[in-house]
Amino acid sequence: MKTRLKATLLCLLVLGLGSAALSGCATAPYTGRSQLLLISEGEEMSLGLKSYNEVLKKEKVSKDPQINAMVKRVGTRIAAVANKPEYSWEFTVIDNPKTANAFALPGGKVAVYTGILPYTKNEAGLAFVMAHEVAHALARHGGERVSQNLLLQLGQQGLNVAIANKSPEAVQAVNLGYGVASTVGVALPFSRTQEYEADHIGIILMAKAGYDPQEAPAFFERMLQTKQGSPPEFLSTHPADQSRIRQLRSYIPEAMKYYRK
Repeated sequence: MKTRLKATLLCLLVLGLGSAALSGCATAPYTGRSQLLLISEGEEMSLGLKSYNEVLKKEKVSKDPQINAMVKRVGTRIAAVANKPEYSWEFTVIDNPKTANAFALPGGKVAVYTGILPYTKNEAGLAFVMAHEVAHALARHGGERVSQNLLLQLGQQGLNVAIANKSPEAVQAVNLGYGVASTVGVALPFSRTQEYEADHIGIILMAKAGYDPQEAPAFFERMLQTKQGSPPEFLSTHPADQSRIRQLRSYIPEAMKYYRK
């Protein structure tokens, strides 16, 4: 409720930027969370394609036929239930066993690092990882981040105007304080909100695609067994693993309504 209220207030505040901002208030799919979006989905897709091509230039693409077939098979099923026909879906495996990660960019560009496969263990585990990343794209989390940064920049500019008659030392101190407050108080909690939301949407997508939702918390339990050390949750862009596992388990009854083997 607090997160939704904050987003709604941001939408009301941003209306002062002009008539173009009238279309900036949106609603996330499945969760109904209020969002602030100041860029178009077309702009997001363009940025996503550019970022995707940049990553592929730097990374080694896997040639393993079995892994590529599995990732494409799972990705195709997730994409089918994501219901985004305007996306040009593409699935790539990056050969990097030291990186346990995956990503999906606006426009349907999805990549899986081989380092995450020991944790996914099976296709259902991989389905959750890919569905979680696809959920970020569906919920336009990238556009939200850009919009949020734009708003924070405007806030700091206004603050600098208000303290223009102060000493340089005072201006520096206030700007430093503003930076810490906006990062810890807004950006990082907002990132955790997006992660929880991607888990929520992702577990529904994997269920709709025919994968057992109970594999979602099992994936994080496997990661937790080998993970050593992590920052406190309030200073991390990702929720703490135990918190995430508890939250995922709470989503399972809803996801099971969509699950068909």
